[in-house]
Amino acid sequence: MVQAKSNTPNTILVTRFSAVGDIAMTIPLLYSLAAAYPDKRFIFVSRERFGRFLVNAPENLIFEGVNLDDYKGIAGLYRLKQRLMKHNPDAIADLHNVLRTKVLRLFLRLSGVKCASQEKGRAEKRELTSPANKNKKQLKSTFERYREVFVKLGLDFTPDFVSLFGSDKGDLSTLAGAVPPKGDDKWIGIAPFARHGGKIYPLERLEKVVEALSKVERVKIFCFGNGKEEEAVVNDWCSKYPSVQSFVGKSDFSGELTLISNLELMLSMDSANMHIASLVNTPVISVWGATSPLAGFLGWRQKEEDCVQLPLECRPCSIFGNKPCRYGDFRCMHIEPQAVVDKILKKLGKA
Repeated sequence: MVQAKSNTPNTILVTRFSAVGDIAMTIPLLYSLAAAYPDKRFIFVSRERFGRFLVNAPENLIFEGVNLDDYKGIAGLYRLKQRLMKHNPDAIADLHNVLRTKVLRLFLRLSGVKCASQEKGRAEKRELTSPANKNKKQLKSTFERYREVFVKLGLDFTPDFVSLFGSDKGDLSTLAGAVPPKGDDKWIGIAPFARHGGKIYPLERLEKVVEALSKVERVKIFCFGNGKEEEAVVNDWCSKYPSVQSFVGKSDFSGELTLISNLELMLSMDSANMHIASLVNTPVISVWGATSPLAGFLGWRQKEEDCVQLPLECRPCSIFGNKPCRYGDFRCMHIEPQAVVDKILKKLGKA
């Protein structure tokens, strides 16, 4: 553990308001930081719904849930600053660094609060995703960018997070009726969906992966998703392949964490589920299309060797996967299903 200097802050506000994957990426840093400095208080300020991520949180890590609709505009952010001052903060670590948090930082600085913010590396990311003359180098991970914010405040530390469940897994008895007894089966999770099209492996190809895995002995597949459309896709697979089971709408977030922690492996896109699995120490095979691990968003302790991607010159074309394909066919996702299957079976020791 790195000992704090005498002039380091005692109560630190930490801001990050979106998105789900980015929120998940704060957890290994916040838990490690709180454990390294048990005499400090860390107030994580985020949208109310993200409080669900703080499972088994250290006692000195406190969640401050905010409904941003109540704090619109300059006047609203000033009121939010006034609300946050009740914690008597010495510093703010801004892990978001967008207009909203910049204004909030300004108000806090004028009240004598020390401020530090994330350096996002926007220029490097533009070079990485440029249509021509790409600079394809590995950029600093988001975890390191977050860590550097705290170092600026004098809080150096080495992240050592393992899981939201510590050295254990979630209690499957809490999911009785929703999942079968585990026994000796290998459990695989599949999260087929992502927010942006450039991150989604075509469903017709993914179904071939599901079909192949369903034929492997003593393998059970759980599919994750949200909403009626995603549920319809998953239910269609369940009707075709007996070893496939839907977990869409079967439990709350806590139940999802419990199930994911008991999987041998999660197959995910470059999406929130990739990060959520890493929070419960579950190995992940991830599929990448328009985006790339080079941008620094690979999940906690995940390895590039577990990524499935094509060596195309046009990749990556987007940091978030939200740009249209210039060729109109998302050829970056024309990955052979067998390549995904082989990667999974090798990870499971069944190759």
